[in-house]
Amino acid sequence: MRGMADFDTSWSIRVYYEDTDAGGVVFYANYLKFFERARTEWLRSLGIEQLQLARDTGMIFIVRSTALDYLSPARLDDLVIVRSRIEHLGGASVDFLQEAWRDAPDGSSELLARGSIKIGCVSADTLRPGRIPANVRLAMQSAIAANKSVSAVAHAGSGAAAA
Repeated sequence: MRGMADFDTSWSIRVYYEDTDAGGVVFYANYLKFFERARTEWLRSLGIEQLQLARDTGMIFIVRSTALDYLSPARLDDLVIVRSRIEHLGGASVDFLQEAWRDAPDGSSELLARGSIKIGCVSADTLRPGRIPANVRLAMQSAIAANKSVSAVAHAGSGAAAA
């Protein structure tokens, strides 16, 4: 299991009846919704509102591709924690690794689903690829750099003391 310091962000969602299928588990497509909300809230935490971004720059983010592995089911009333990390930041694209976890009462965590989500930046008018706006790219790079600093400190602090 990766530690939280290895991820750029974490966002939680409670499972409701509307999220489940006839078997009482989270319907598989809803993990995509959970992942989308986590990415959107991460952008919001960086001061980037997607509607305002479209108004100011004419650019929007779209999902270009997804690949998900479902490992264990979430059920009604579970608290699901979505952890997200940027794997690659390109000129007009962002590749995310996202994982959905459930914390157990005993303090352990269980990985429920893992996804590779590729996002493209496109013109809202033409849907043609375009560069990620400079202020958005800078905010993302700053968040990545801050996460790497926290991760490095966490990893350095986890080693055994020298005798």
